[in-house]
Amino acid sequence: MVDGRGNKPKVIVIVGPTCSGKTYLAIKLAEILNTEIISADSRQIYKLLNIGTAKPSSDLLKKVRHHFIDILNPDEEYNVSQFENDAEQIIEKLISQKILPIVVGGSGLYIKALIDGISETADKDDEIRKDLLDKRKQFGNEFLYKELKKVDPVSADKMLPQNWKRIIRALEVFHVTGKPIWKHHQENKKQNEFDFLQYCLNWERETLYKNINDRVDRMIEAGLVEEVKNILSLGYSENLNSLNTVGYKEIISYLKDEITIDDAIRLIKRNTRHYAKRQLTWFRKDNRISWFDVKKFDDLDIIVKKIIQGIEV
Repeated sequence: MVDGRGNKPKVIVIVGPTCSGKTYLAIKLAEILNTEIISADSRQIYKLLNIGTAKPSSDLLKKVRHHFIDILNPDEEYNVSQFENDAEQIIEKLISQKILPIVVGGSGLYIKALIDGISETADKDDEIRKDLLDKRKQFGNEFLYKELKKVDPVSADKMLPQNWKRIIRALEVFHVTGKPIWKHHQENKKQNEFDFLQYCLNWERETLYKNINDRVDRMIEAGLVEEVKNILSLGYSENLNSLNTVGYKEIISYLKDEITIDDAIRLIKRNTRHYAKRQLTWFRKDNRISWFDVKKFDDLDIIVKKIIQGIEV
């Protein structure tokens, strides 16, 4: 999909750590450019998970059309490959209507899949996968992670032990093909039809951490505990992947009397800060991203103007 002058259609991509103002920035841009937003957030896709995922308010969702928000029930499965395919279709549709798409989110793997592709073409083997699942059950995530480090340290360095599904997939590919999964991704590298303009919001660490702590306090005041109670009262299992998320798993522990509410709040703040740090580490590895330093939320309006100026050049 190339225009008559040989230029690829542009797509704006707003990334950054949690609590950095991505939603505000994207909505401001969408209003000015009269466009729609594609959410690249692996948790905001779920209905009922509102407060804990910092989902845009219903008023904001009415202002600007968002894709991939509230599309699944908490017990439904959705993966990065599906997101890649579905998001591409929406982008193509918007561009065909002369609309400039805006992708926004902090799920690095979703963003990477959309821009660079994620290969699912490597052979699969149900017996090997079952064996790996059995080993996880018997020895735990750390054991599988160490196994991957032995045979594919490059992929292991990009994962954490709790990313057990990705670890099992990487081990499966290696045992079936004899090659690490990153080689398969490289060999099946995506030929992109779009010009992705990526921007990341970067805060001073202390300020970002204060923003996170303040947001967690607001989530508790807004009724996060009641939100989790409601989800579980509807019969959804506490072990669902959608609920294995910062904010939800700590409140579930509190509801099971494993920790106090003060401990839950402290852990949510700590775990969210750790998550933000991992997000920044992920995005810093991509030298195609343009970074904007942010000292206060008022700076976001200036950044909106800079992005629009950059698009018009």
